[in-house]
Amino acid sequence: MAADIPGLAKIRYGTPHFEVIKPGQFVLCAVSGERIDLDILTYWSEALQEAYRGAPEATQAMLRHRDADEA
Repeated sequence: MAADIPGLAKIRYGTPHFEVIKPGQFVLCAVSGERIDLDILTYWSEALQEAYRGAPEATQAMLRHRDADEA
């Protein structure tokens, strides 16, 4: 379970900042599952409360959720 990973932070994503709820060193990308160190975290969705490794993953997530909403 992701919550049991040592160093995993719990974040509340806002605009334009995020708030650390549970201290840790990193979060996981909602698309790839890759580790994202908090000091380089740049992409996230406030609405979905998800973090993304980069622009390609953020775009993929937005398209996936848009397509699900249209279905």
